[in-house]
Amino acid sequence: MDLKYPDAVATEAEREAVDGLLGPPPSGWEGGTARSGEDLRWARGGASAAKDRRDQLLPALHAVNDRIGWISEGALGYICRRLTVAPAEAYGVATFYAMFSLRPRPSKVLHVCTDLACAARGAAGVCAGLTTELGPPGTPADGAVWQESPCLGLCERAPAALLIQAGEPAPARQASEGRELAGGAPGSAPATGATPHRTVVIAPATPASLATATRSPGTAPAEPLPEAAVPQAGTPALVLLKRIGTTDPTSLDDYRANGGYTALRRAFTLGPAGVIREVLDAGLVGRGGAAFPTGRKWEATAAQPDTPHYLVCNADESEPGTFKDRVLMEGDPYALVEAMTVAGYATGARQGFIYLRGEYPRAYARLSHALTAARTRGLLGPDVLGQGFAFEIEIRRGAGAYICGEETAIFNSIEGQRGEPRSKPPFPVEKGLFGKPTAVNNVETLVNVLPILEHGAAAYAATGTGASTGTKLFCVAGQVTSPGVYELPFGTTLRELLELAGPPQDLRAVLLGGAAGGFVRPDELDIPLTFEGTRAAGTTLGSGVVLVLDGSVQLPRILLRIAEFFRDESCGQCVPCRVGTVRQEEALHRIKDRTGAAAAADIALMREVGQTMRDASICGLGQTAWNAVESAIDRLGVYR
Repeated sequence: MDLKYPDAVATEAEREAVDGLLGPPPSGWEGGTARSGEDLRWARGGASAAKDRRDQLLPALHAVNDRIGWISEGALGYICRRLTVAPAEAYGVATFYAMFSLRPRPSKVLHVCTDLACAARGAAGVCAGLTTELGPPGTPADGAVWQESPCLGLCERAPAALLIQAGEPAPARQASEGRELAGGAPGSAPATGATPHRTVVIAPATPASLATATRSPGTAPAEPLPEAAVPQAGTPALVLLKRIGTTDPTSLDDYRANGGYTALRRAFTLGPAGVIREVLDAGLVGRGGAAFPTGRKWEATAAQPDTPHYLVCNADESEPGTFKDRVLMEGDPYALVEAMTVAGYATGARQGFIYLRGEYPRAYARLSHALTAARTRGLLGPDVLGQGFAFEIEIRRGAGAYICGEETAIFNSIEGQRGEPRSKPPFPVEKGLFGKPTAVNNVETLVNVLPILEHGAAAYAATGTGASTGTKLFCVAGQVTSPGVYELPFGTTLRELLELAGPPQDLRAVLLGGAAGGFVRPDELDIPLTFEGTRAAGTTLGSGVVLVLDGSVQLPRILLRIAEFFRDESCGQCVPCRVGTVRQEEALHRIKDRTGAAAAADIALMREVGQTMRDASICGLGQTAWNAVESAIDRLGVYR
């Protein structure tokens, strides 16, 4: 196709960032500095080759944003030439993600969380103090800029912030994300005296600590170990969290010495069909909120005649209040690598992708290291453990889009499109990533496969209840004494969980399931924490969020923050969600300080809008955007 590229020219640093990922331009048609006589006689590749490169668009945008701090018109044009992508399409993708900027900004960007857990722990005061220290959000000062951010997945240490400093990549950083194309070389070490790319987590944050870290990122204190987020760490009863705090997450030998790769060896003994039968018999269902039977999904994927098959790990846990997958990836990364290898074997996939939150730098580093070690030891690659099974895993980083947690939006994001959900059917097991059969599971779901194979389906199903088997990870945050990730058998009551975490004396409400979940009252704490138990109680278990709020929290402000979140994160593809989330926020702004009859008309309007979103939205974002607000009105009596 004929493409009109912008006239702006990329800088040398921008070209180096892209070439570090894709390799040098193979010809003048694809970004080379000049067209040779051979280039003028014939063009290589064509539409098919360009289509095969399109999935490198998101990694290429990351490469420039990481190196420079923003994506200029020249850099975007160079990426388009290298990948043969229409500039309008690349612009649409780049502007879709909150972590990218197409306008000049300082090389240091501080993201300060103002979402639910951080709001409950004083984020408003942090932002007010930071305004005094560094100026209003979005205002450059001292080579940095700060901005308010949705949930960063650091809820156990709220209030939290993430500082990203653009600079030259660390060794092999780029090669760990995306394929190397046309002889691509890994990223090189920063030159002497060059500013390195750096990410710094500051949590819990204060205005002073944020100002200091922003001015001198290298002086920020080290991040706590992953086990600090697990109050039960070291407890013998743990299953999914048993290695966190007891096993070195950077050591493959330590992982294997503590039971690692036992499940994969048993999988090879059982065969693909046998593995799926074990997962079915165990009763494992998805842990992301939908609770779809994992074995049925794998069985349907494996049965598809179309090839190749793909496996996608949804590690983009962006639901406010959720951080369990982050803790697993940081504290036990080899478990995810092994579990994905088992899943790939069972479903007939030879290629797996981890779609990882862009706000999880330590998880990215740990997983990159684990993948390299696994390849070196023959646990990934063309002949896994000498069994004749080929399997590989790539990491693809998200860039700040909640909607990309939806299973089909992940496909579009990986493929280099805007991360918008697809209409179903066809379902992912039929036509998923690159139009091929694909199994999608989140981190917690995949890691559950290991104890099933290690101990057998019957032993696994003996824990929990008949419809909710095994253990569940709960993300407890807010006004509790010991926030963190808790692992408990299904069927444990909410009261028992809160007693472990240390509830407040003046408990006001508990939000289950995050922004897409629902509130429960203090007199409803005996709800059993199972999928069927919460459903019967008129709420949801969701992804396992348990946000505890005391009497000091202004619930109308929390509801307004939830509405703002859904308005911001709506992809805008379908009218019910695009318009409905705006109307919901507008109504909450009008009635935030009203009660009784003054609020009745707007409540009626929100009910109508909420039902429309629930019935007609294309995906779960719009379908659940009204849930928490509705439950607060009906169960908690807000605005009465």
